[in-house]
Amino acid sequence: MAGRVSLTLNNGSFLLSPPPKSTTTMSSSLRTTTAASRLLRYSSSRSTLTLSASTSLSFARSLVSSPLLSSSSFSQKRCRVASVNRSFSSTAATKCSASSDPDQLKNAREDIKELLNSKFCHPILVRLGWHDAGTYNKNIKEWPQRGGANGSLRFDIELKHAANAGLVNALNLIKDIKEKYSGITYADLFQLASATAIEEAGGPKIPMKYGRVDASGPEDCPEEGRLPDAGPPSPANHLREVFYRMGLDDKDIVALSGAHTLGRSRPERSGWGKPETKYTKEGPGAPGGQSWTPEWLKFDNSYFTEIKEKREEDLLVLPTDAAIFEDSSFKVYAEKYAADQDAFFKDYAVAHAKLSNLGAQFNPPE
Repeated sequence: MAGRVSLTLNNGSFLLSPPPKSTTTMSSSLRTTTAASRLLRYSSSRSTLTLSASTSLSFARSLVSSPLLSSSSFSQKRCRVASVNRSFSSTAATKCSASSDPDQLKNAREDIKELLNSKFCHPILVRLGWHDAGTYNKNIKEWPQRGGANGSLRFDIELKHAANAGLVNALNLIKDIKEKYSGITYADLFQLASATAIEEAGGPKIPMKYGRVDASGPEDCPEEGRLPDAGPPSPANHLREVFYRMGLDDKDIVALSGAHTLGRSRPERSGWGKPETKYTKEGPGAPGGQSWTPEWLKFDNSYFTEIKEKREEDLLVLPTDAAIFEDSSFKVYAEKYAADQDAFFKDYAVAHAKLSNLGAQFNPPE
C-alpha cells in the first residue's frame, strides 16, 4: 500500500520516512514540510531511504521548489559520467557533486528486485556492497584514501584484487540499472543493491542512508590486502585485525559472518569449496560451487546452526567460519544467533548499516 512521505530533520539529516504520529512546527512554516511530502511518495518496500542533507530551512525550500526532486538533484550539479565502452570494468572517471536522486533510488530499488527475481543474484550483490565498503581504514582520515563505500570497486585496478574475483559479474548485472538511473552514484547503487538483496532473501529491514559521493578515478582505489582472507594462519586474530581496522567489534564480526547463509564459494574464484554439491548442482542460477547452507538463497540463522551441528560434508565451513564457535568471545554471539533468529536479525541489520556507511562521504554533509 502506498503512503505519503514526510520530510523531517533528524540530527542534521533529512529523513524520508512515514509521517510521524506527532509533528513539530518549524519556526517559519509547516508549508515546507507539507509541500515536500506531496512531492515524495514511496512504495512500502522494505528498504528505508535516508538522504543526508544540511539542516538549513533555505535548503528545504530549494528542495521543494525542485520539480519532482529530479531536475536539480537537491540543487546540486548532477553526476557526469565519462565511461569507456559504457562498462563498469573500464577505467571510467566519475565526478559527482551531489547526493543521489531520491526518486531514482526508489525506482532503482524496484528494478533491483526484478533482477533478483530473474537472476537469483542475491549473494553476489551482497558481496559487491560489502567489498566496496570493507576497505575502510579508520586510521586514515582523508577521503577517499581511507577507503570504504565510495564506488571505487568499479575501477579495474581494484576489481582485479584477488578478494574481488568474480565481482565483475555483479557489475555487469547492474550495469543497465546504473545507465538507466544516472542520478545515482555508484557508491549508493552498490549499497542499495546489497541491502535490497538481503531484504528480498527474507532478511531484516536494513536502516539504510543514501547520499554517498563517488571516488573520481583509479588513483583513489585502496591498496590490495584490506579485505579478509578465508584461511589465514590465525583466523580469529585475522578477523579482528581486519574488522577492528574498520571500527567494528566482535558482535559485528559474528553478525556479519551470518550473511554466509546466502551464496556459494566457487573454487575457481576463491580456491575454496567443491565444484558442486547436491545443493548447488542444479542452481538456481548458474550451477556449481559449495554453499554454507542447504537453502543458500534464503536469509535466516541456518549458517550458525549448520556450523554448530556440523552435520553435512556437502556444506562449507571455512577456517574463519569455524573460528566463530572456537573463539570464546565470538562464540557467545554465535550461540545466541543459533538459538534466536530474531536476535540475529536485529544485530545483523545494525551491523550491515554500519558497514555500508564506512568511509563514505555524504553530500550534502552529514
